[in-house]
Amino acid sequence: MIATKALDFRDALPEGGRLAGLDVGTRTIGVAFCDAGWHIASPAETIRRAKFSVDKAILRQLLVQQSARGLVVGLPLNLDGTDSPRTQSVRAFCRNIDDLGLPILLWDERWSTAAVTRTLLEADASRARRRELVDKLAAAYILQGAIDAIAGIG
Repeated sequence: MIATKALDFRDALPEGGRLAGLDVGTRTIGVAFCDAGWHIASPAETIRRAKFSVDKAILRQLLVQQSARGLVVGLPLNLDGTDSPRTQSVRAFCRNIDDLGLPILLWDERWSTAAVTRTLLEADASRARRRELVDKLAAAYILQGAIDAIAGIG
C-alpha cells in the first residue's frame, strides 16, 4: 500500500512500532528510523546504490533488524509541487519495494536536503563530512516531518 496522505498511512499501520524514513537518490539511499512511539527520528545508514536487487536486499535486512512497521519515502517534487523525472523515479522505486509488505507514505521532501545542508554548513562540517552525512540526515528530516504530522492527526 502506497499512500500520499498521512491519515491513510496511519490507518494502514499497526499501533506503534518503528518507522523507517528513506531519502532515495540516484547514487545513495539515506535511511533513518524513529522510536516505536513515533516521537524522534534518527539517522541510521547511507546505502551506496548498486543493482536494485542488491539495494532492496540491504534495505530489507535493515527493516527486519529494526522491526520497522512502515516506510516514509521522500518525494522530490518540483518547487511548484509538480512531478519531475526524479519524482517518477521515486514512485517507481516505491512500487518495486511494495512487496516488502510494509505500508509506504510518500512525503514531500522539497526542502529536506537544503535544510540539512544548511545545518551542516552552520556546524562547519567539511565538504567530505557533509557528503557522508547529508543523505541519512535528510531521511531523518523527512521521517520527523511525517511522524509530527501523524502525531497531529490524533
